Amino acid sequence: MLAATVARFSPDDPIAGLDVGDRPAPPAREHWTTVDVRAAALNHHDLWSLRGVGLRAEQLPMILGTDAAGVTADGREVVVHGVIGGPSGHGVGPDEPRSLLSERHPGTLAEQVAVPTWNLVDKPAALSFVEAACLPTAWLTAYRMLFTTGRATPGQRVLVQGAGGGLATAAILLGAAAGLEVIVTSRDEQRRAQALTLGAAAAVEPGARVPRVDVVLESVGRATWSHSVRSVRPGGTIVVAGATSGDATAAELTRIFFQEITVAGATMGSRDDLVHLLAFLARTGVRPLVDSTFPLARAADGLSRLADGSQFGKIVLEV
Repeated sequence: MLAATVARFSPDDPIAGLDVGDRPAPPAREHWTTVDVRAAALNHHDLWSLRGVGLRAEQLPMILGTDAAGVTADGREVVVHGVIGGPSGHGVGPDEPRSLLSERHPGTLAEQVAVPTWNLVDKPAALSFVEAACLPTAWLTAYRMLFTTGRATPGQRVLVQGAGGGLATAAILLGAAAGLEVIVTSRDEQRRAQALTLGAAAAVEPGARVPRVDVVLESVGRATWSHSVRSVRPGGTIVVAGATSGDATAAELTRIFFQEITVAGATMGSRDDLVHLLAFLARTGVRPLVDSTFPLARAADGLSRLADGSQFGKIVLEV
């Protein structure tokens, strides 16, 4: 089968470590199901894997990808929940540490992917395969940050640090549909304008003064952390799902404890979160913003666009 794999680590030029070619089909395994992939979305996790973060040389070649939607052998249209192992242990046992597809098990950038059967969720008929493939990482993380961890409720104000990537666009669309006042930061004027068209109440430059917010969605790290801490109201919540600019040089603990700010982490989301997210989209009509699509054979082009940072929305490979 055709697949996009990490063939070698290339820290400075991640695309140089990519190989798109023939790989063995997934073997049959008890309590696992093989899915014929119809669409698979790209994430920065794929670029980090190509750089050698989270993988060991002896695991190569490793098929990339954490997101997919496709069809099982019996014709069931499904979305793949990409978190394997951990406390639930479905299909692998409770002793296997939690990981994402492409970390310990082959990922979704292939014609087929095998996952524990428990990890499959029915795809709503209202969503296309391309739309559904956008959900299991960026959109699921945004949903969990907003509603499960952040506990945001209609009428509250939310600050999203950074605009343009899948996580930010998901947070804007989900938050606006749920009745939240969403404020977004971006260095790019065009991206700020695009955020407003998606439903953001305001879009400002990083570090700009904003009204105190109830929840901050933080995935940038060092470049925005101080702004996040100063923008959240006393007793508010900062939900952290990444640090693309690196760890903050100062945690600002004095402000955090004095103002009783809650700092909570979020990584992807549970299978139940994915079920609820799919239902939310099916009922509201909200759909993922797709920046571009490429055939699987042109995975390098899609990953190059992601690495350039020029996308607004999700980049999806069609199989």
